[in-house]
Amino acid sequence: MYVVGGFNAYPAEVEKVLLTHPAITDAAVVGAPDERLGEVGVAYVVTSAPVTAAELTAWARERLANFKVPRRFTSLAELPRNAGGKLLKTELRRAAREESP
Repeated sequence: MYVVGGFNAYPAEVEKVLLTHPAITDAAVVGAPDERLGEVGVAYVVTSAPVTAAELTAWARERLANFKVPRRFTSLAELPRNAGGKLLKTELRRAAREESP
């Protein structure tokens, strides 16, 4: 969970919605520091077709409350996983903190 402007956002809920997009094959959402809101969502996605961050944002806004919509989308070839296939969100959180303005 991460807190966006005082509201709780659950990554699993956002990921579930993102995975219904026809171009997204895998998704992970983490919280990243934000000066104004405390934290904001950052989505890491694997896509099967070209799609822009603006398109994903507009699509997510139709299906999620505004505070739950990720503020940044990063496309990756694959999400980091350990040998057992578990998603390594610690690596994604570290990357999101480093990318934060």
